[in-house]
Amino acid sequence: MTQIPPHAPEAINNATDEPKIPPAKWQEPIKTARLVLQDGSIIEGYGLGATGSAVGEVCFNTAMTGYQEILTDPSYCAQIITFTFPHIGNVGTNAEDLETSNEAVGAGIRGCVLRADITNPANYRSMTHFNDWLIAHNIIAICGIDTRALTALIREKGMQNAVIAHDTDGQFDTDEFTKSVNNWPGLVGLDLAKEVTCKSPYDWDESLWQWPDGYGQRTQDDFHVVVMDFGIKRNILRCLAAQNCRLTIVPASTSANDILAMSPDGLFLSNGPGDPAKTGEYVVPELKTLIEHGLPIFGICLGHQMLALALGAKTLKMHQGHHGANHPVKDFTTGKVEITSMNHGFAVDGDSLPAGVEQTHISLFDGSNCGLKVKDKPIFSVQYHPEASPGPQDSHYLFARFAKAIQTSPRNASKE
Repeated sequence: MTQIPPHAPEAINNATDEPKIPPAKWQEPIKTARLVLQDGSIIEGYGLGATGSAVGEVCFNTAMTGYQEILTDPSYCAQIITFTFPHIGNVGTNAEDLETSNEAVGAGIRGCVLRADITNPANYRSMTHFNDWLIAHNIIAICGIDTRALTALIREKGMQNAVIAHDTDGQFDTDEFTKSVNNWPGLVGLDLAKEVTCKSPYDWDESLWQWPDGYGQRTQDDFHVVVMDFGIKRNILRCLAAQNCRLTIVPASTSANDILAMSPDGLFLSNGPGDPAKTGEYVVPELKTLIEHGLPIFGICLGHQMLALALGAKTLKMHQGHHGANHPVKDFTTGKVEITSMNHGFAVDGDSLPAGVEQTHISLFDGSNCGLKVKDKPIFSVQYHPEASPGPQDSHYLFARFAKAIQTSPRNASKE
C-alpha cells in the first residue's frame, strides 16, 4: 500500500497503488468581448450586458459617481463611454436616476468600457443589478481591461471610432469589425439631435429630488418657458421647474413661429449630441428669428453651441472632449471658479465670437470657451451642465439667473 502522510485529505486515505491522474491545469476564462479601435488596436476583455456589436466614438468620463445618469444622458448618443473610475455598478440601478425616458434608455449610447467586473449592489436604493439593467436596455459592455492605458491612448490620439462587441462563445470577426470602424463616418457632420429629441410637445412639472421624499412638484407658474429639446436631461427640467417655470418641451425642428404662438416668457436651449454645425442647418435660422423677438434665452451644451452659431460664431471638434464631473470653469461675471459637470466633444471657438457678444466662462483645463452673453440683451449660455446630474451643484445659480432675466426683461415688463 501507498504510505499516506498524516496530514493528507481524508479522501486520499483510500488511495491504492493505481496510477494517479494529475489535476487539470487552470485555464483562463474565455475572453468574450472585444474593442476594436480605428488605430488598429484590438483590446480583449470580458463581456457584460447585451450581446452583439455596435460602432461608435470612444470617449472617457472621469466622474466617480452617477454612472446611471451618465449612461442615460442623450448627449452620449453614438458614443462608447470609458469610465476611468474602476468600480462601476457597485451601487446597482434604480428607476429614479434615469436622465431620459425608460423607453429611450440604450437608444443612443453604443456601449461602455469598465476596468473591474460588476460586484453585487450595496445600496439601499438599488432595484436592479447593473448587468441585468444593461441587458434590459440592450447596452453592450466590456470589462477586465486597462482603462488607464485606453484613456492615455485617447488623450494622445484623440477620441477613437471603434466597435464594441460581446459574444458568449468568444467568436469574433475582427476583420469585419475593422471594416465597420473604417466605414463609419464619425460624429463630424452628423445630426444626432433628430434621433433623441421628443416626437411631439409635452409639459413638465416634476421638481428636484429631496431625501427622503423623492421628487417634488412645481407649486407656482411664475413664467412660461419653451424648451427646445436637442436631447434634454430630466434634471435640467427639474431645475427649471424649481424656479417656478411652467415648461413646454418641443422637438428640435419646431419653427420660430410655432414657438412664438405659445407666448413664452423665455426660451431654453437644451443639451444634446452630434455636430452642432449640422444640427444648426435647421435650428439656427429659427433661432435667429427668436433672438430678434427679444426673448430671454438660456442655453447649455449643444444649446450653447446653437446660440453661438446663431449669433455668428463658429464651432470646432475637440481632440479628446470634456467628459466628467470635476471640470474647473471660471465665471468672469462673478470672478468665481466653479467645479462643473461636462459632456461635449465639440466646442465654441472663443476667438470667433462677434462684436456685441462677450465670453463669460472659460475652462481652466484648456482655456476653451465655456460661456457667452449678448450685451444689453437677456441672452446667455454655458457649455457645461449646471443641473449637476451627476456632479457638483456649484452652477445651480444659473437657473435663478435665467428666472431673474425673464422677470426683468423689457419684453415681459411690457406685458404687465
